[in-house]
Amino acid sequence: MGWWVPPKSLTWYWQLQGTVNNSEPVAAYDIDGFDNSSGEVSTLHGQGKHVICYIDVGTAENWRSDYASFPAAVKGTDLEPPFNTEQWLDIRQLSVLEPIMTARFQMCKEKGFDAVEPDNMDGYENNTGFPLTPANQLTYDEWVAAEVHSLGMAVLQKNDGEQTAQLESHFDGALDEQCNQYRECANFTSYLNAGKPVLNAEYNLPTSSFCSADQAAGIMGARYNLLLNGKTFEPCW
Repeated sequence: MGWWVPPKSLTWYWQLQGTVNNSEPVAAYDIDGFDNSSGEVSTLHGQGKHVICYIDVGTAENWRSDYASFPAAVKGTDLEPPFNTEQWLDIRQLSVLEPIMTARFQMCKEKGFDAVEPDNMDGYENNTGFPLTPANQLTYDEWVAAEVHSLGMAVLQKNDGEQTAQLESHFDGALDEQCNQYRECANFTSYLNAGKPVLNAEYNLPTSSFCSADQAAGIMGARYNLLLNGKTFEPCW
């Protein structure tokens, strides 16, 4: 492989808003791909950390510098608050979306990131304004994985546990939100069986109610706040 292979027991820190707190003693940082510079990535590399590039592949965020690249025809319904400045994308329109996403992944590569976290890759489960099917989602997600790999970076499955069986062979690990709260952690077992990391973020549960389960399963769990602004980080390890 020409990319980083994340270990199963990957300690990790996730911050998507605010000035990144570089001082957490973990092996990997997951930070925003647009908002952070190559200098920030270099700083983290200098500490021996791998760095994951957060990129939204399933919605158009109206504050991004490339927002005008999305034609109206691919933008559907708004997400629910507090994320209602984003619109779901029509992922069936690959000829429109692929160049935009490739440019984003190339940005991650040019800044020196080691991996990509592609967010909102579960539109078919939501009210997007488009009749998306599970097969549409698989086609798009598998393209995302192949494109990131072609650029020499690892890629994580984000949520969409219902399609893990089809996706696991294409991805290098998984990042799930609230799998204990919603009792979905078992959906990611095939990653653990393959020796790949499963990263779990809980927002509402105290660590006392999920860390023991995550540790028993081999899941790398931590509690964060929903805004992912660095205010809450309570890891299970």
